[in-house]
Amino acid sequence: MNKTLIGLATVAVVSAAASGAAHARDRIQVVGSSTVFPYSQAAAEEFANKSGKPAPVVESTGTGGGMKIFCQGVGPDHPDVTGASRAMKKSEFELCAKNGVTDVSEALIGYDGLSIAVSRKGKDMDLTKKQIFLALAAQVPGKDGKLIANPYKNWKEIDTSLPDLKIQVFGPPPTSGTRDAFVELAMREGCKEIDFYKKMEKKDIKANCDRMRQDGLFVEAGENDNLIVQRLNTDPTALGIFGYSFLYENQDNLKAVKVAGVAPVADTIADGSYGISRPIFFYVKNAHRRAIPGLQDFLKEYVSAEAMGKNGYLIERGLVPLSDAKFKEVQAAVLGGTKMAAPK
Repeated sequence: MNKTLIGLATVAVVSAAASGAAHARDRIQVVGSSTVFPYSQAAAEEFANKSGKPAPVVESTGTGGGMKIFCQGVGPDHPDVTGASRAMKKSEFELCAKNGVTDVSEALIGYDGLSIAVSRKGKDMDLTKKQIFLALAAQVPGKDGKLIANPYKNWKEIDTSLPDLKIQVFGPPPTSGTRDAFVELAMREGCKEIDFYKKMEKKDIKANCDRMRQDGLFVEAGENDNLIVQRLNTDPTALGIFGYSFLYENQDNLKAVKVAGVAPVADTIADGSYGISRPIFFYVKNAHRRAIPGLQDFLKEYVSAEAMGKNGYLIERGLVPLSDAKFKEVQAAVLGGTKMAAPK
């Protein structure tokens, strides 16, 4: 069989798989990041209210878990959209391509501040990235100049200006994009402020600074950020790590821990002055657009001005909006089915 016929056969197989989805299910399927989950859920509810069609099924699987599911293939057994609290990795793009998911559109939907929060009944705190690293790292430099298991049990042991409280932090698991971003933006940056690490190569920084302590003082609380919120409400001495939307939605009960003197609010996240902010995304399979009933209309709702615009309902839930120019660019790319390029 010549290359042209092979190519046509491949297209036919992919199209048939996607078309079969229309007969196999009538509900859009969305997976992915727990941070993006509230925004996808809000767009799903608004889509259902306006169209009268079944609301998309939105599952919180974590960014890494969502990518793994999303990239398994095209057709009725695979989701249409995945949310992500970081950009798709090269390895995930390659997994998609390996399984026939070769035409994907990327949507930057806005920005999020990785929030460290405490109960309103707890003490006010202001942490540097160095202090965050020393509290949560698996290993830290010892007095003899060698790495040792993290000995710090109390915040005051790290710095006498900090509260006399046991270190107890609830955060996301390794499959979470929030964890990836926190490690990159807080742990590695804090690590680089310590003399011991300043002369290390980038690869060595990653190898030595990414691991979180596993002695019970940092607790992986799963992909459901609401569970972290609940734990903070019952323990005013504990801290939690999650996306800004969860702090925003629970500000009656929680307050932010400042990072280097800056609190996470819409303005500081948007202008980058809050030091652990990040872009957030969703990804869609273009092969499913015509096959899954309502998918194109759902995408139209998701990237509408009523949703993502500066006064949109997603902004009311804590999403920090894009600039007007970037919003129009993203909207055109999503509605037009622009194929994303391979990550570098």
